[in-house]
Amino acid sequence: MTTNIGRPRGRPRRFDPDEAVATAQHLFHARGYDAVSVADLTQALGINPPSFYAAFGSKAGLYARILARYNCADAIPLASLLNPDRPVAACLAVLLEEAARYYAADPDAAGCLVLEGTRSNDLEARGAARAFNLAAEGVIRDYIAARYPEEAHRLTDFVSTTMSGLSAKARNGHGLDQLLATARLAGLALTQALPA
Repeated sequence: MTTNIGRPRGRPRRFDPDEAVATAQHLFHARGYDAVSVADLTQALGINPPSFYAAFGSKAGLYARILARYNCADAIPLASLLNPDRPVAACLAVLLEEAARYYAADPDAAGCLVLEGTRSNDLEARGAARAFNLAAEGVIRDYIAARYPEEAHRLTDFVSTTMSGLSAKARNGHGLDQLLATARLAGLALTQALPA
């Protein structure tokens, strides 16, 4: 009589690329792109390197998929916050407060995956994150320009810089209360810059 001890019965578990992207997203968000190796990824995903490369092409290829997923599912919902029927300064202030909440929501993966990716040492990863960041800035700029075309670039830079700072501070351990205090102060500045 023979037994098969230690080997699970049935078919081997199938690799689920969508589940793998979600797992890798948390890893990149928690540690940052540069600190995650292919070995870290294959271990977390439970696959070997050839399977990893077959599925994603490269670490940067996986990261690009993660950024697309993050943009669709986990990023700040700009379209719903930038309401054309409300005062621009009020909507931008709400956007900054939401950014603070998003960036502090998970202490193990604080900050913004995209903004932190723009600081990556890897040129391809940095370029992918920068493309998503520039697209978001474009949405903000277009929103402001619809009513304040002469202020659009200056205020977009201010909002973008504030969001980058909030993300960096969240990564460095600032809690929600500190982030909201900064966001609210920036909101006051926006109200002064764009009187109703």
